[in-house]
Amino acid sequence: MPSEHRAADEAGHRSEEPPAIRDKLLTPAEAVRRHIPPGAQLSIGGFTINRNPMAIVYEIARQGLRDLHLVAHSNGQGLDVLVGAGCVRRVEVAYGGNGRFAPTCIRFRKAVERGEVEVEDYSNYQMSLRFLAGSLGVPFVPTRSGLATDLVRLDGFPAARREELAAGDAAHAGGPRTPRRKLVVMPDPFDQEGGDVVLLPALRPDVTVLHAQYVGDDGTVRIKGLTFADLEQAKAASAVIVTCEEIVPRAWIREDPDQNSLPGFLVDAVVHVPWGAHPTACHRFYDYDPAHLNHYKRVAGDDDAWAEYLDEWVYGPADHAAYLDRVGGAVLTRIRADRSIGYAPGLDRR
Repeated sequence: MPSEHRAADEAGHRSEEPPAIRDKLLTPAEAVRRHIPPGAQLSIGGFTINRNPMAIVYEIARQGLRDLHLVAHSNGQGLDVLVGAGCVRRVEVAYGGNGRFAPTCIRFRKAVERGEVEVEDYSNYQMSLRFLAGSLGVPFVPTRSGLATDLVRLDGFPAARREELAAGDAAHAGGPRTPRRKLVVMPDPFDQEGGDVVLLPALRPDVTVLHAQYVGDDGTVRIKGLTFADLEQAKAASAVIVTCEEIVPRAWIREDPDQNSLPGFLVDAVVHVPWGAHPTACHRFYDYDPAHLNHYKRVAGDDDAWAEYLDEWVYGPADHAAYLDRVGGAVLTRIRADRSIGYAPGLDRR
């Protein structure tokens, strides 16, 4: 336990009550089995190579889930592994890439080119707004973003396919997961001279998976650094899984309530997995792993090498602990972050 948490205990602040999250504490395997069925609309947090919930991503692939409808803001490694492992049938996303390691996710691009996944694209801002609408419980949100662009003019999901998907979701408790229209352009109803507005449909995922630095033993979630669209994704979802680096005393996490991100009652499962975002970064805990991402870049473009990668890094390790053993302590030490600045200074990022 870090020194600041021990200090809280030594001051007598730790509650003697059992942790409120006791019944929510699950392993990655348990969290996937309990909350992510085949065909679910799944939202994953993080951004490109930052704070992807990789421990859950790997477990989804190990359990062989199929036909997932993946919705994300701008994801990278998590999206690519799920698509590359054959878990995803359709994707709604603003951007899928690993920065300079892969400006477009490699397996994602191959799957699109081969017609193996259906894709609908929105802008970063539009996806943020869609999750915001879902978090607010409203059916759509207006914006002027995207007017006069191909995002408005072109559809990724054909109209007939949208009707088919919406009809198939007729019995879904949350309503259709795929709206019958990508968006609607209409005159501003409050100002007929004000031009058009774009109405974007809300996103209400079946489950959202996030990786956080801290979860209190009362379930409170604290994400340090940029939160991207993670908070809206969580609030919009029917179920929320949070993987974390540390579980900390409620006395500590309540000392600075302005630093907290989500209340415990929104969280359905807590999964304690240190290094759970590897090979992506987790601010203040570890940097991204450039050696691993470079290796990934080399093998992901070749189908045979990709199959070997899956066997070595995804299907081979029985669980997250075995995965970390394969990564190795020397690598983890090399990417460990300086807590004061949040990243690993001097890391060779080539």
